[in-house]
Amino acid sequence: MKDQYKNGQIKQQIDRGIQTYYFEDGTIKATGPFDGQMQGEWKFFRKSGELWQVGNLKQDIKNGPWIRYDRSGQIEKETIFENGKEVK
Repeated sequence: MKDQYKNGQIKQQIDRGIQTYYFEDGTIKATGPFDGQMQGEWKFFRKSGELWQVGNLKQDIKNGPWIRYDRSGQIEKETIFENGKEVK
């Protein structure tokens, strides 16, 4: 049985190596490559559907560039992580 919200909306699914998490209304919360762990570039969204963050993960840990966007779509913060620690 898939993990679901009370309204029947699934919380997450994996299709062809891409994992997608959903908000209760079906809007995408996060999506990216998954091989048992979060890998590569992931995108995270606000409940409104707006892009919130784009970042790289290696074995579920932040590793590489991360960009956070404000509600108007402008870059709010750019960071680089190495093994989960902010280096820039």
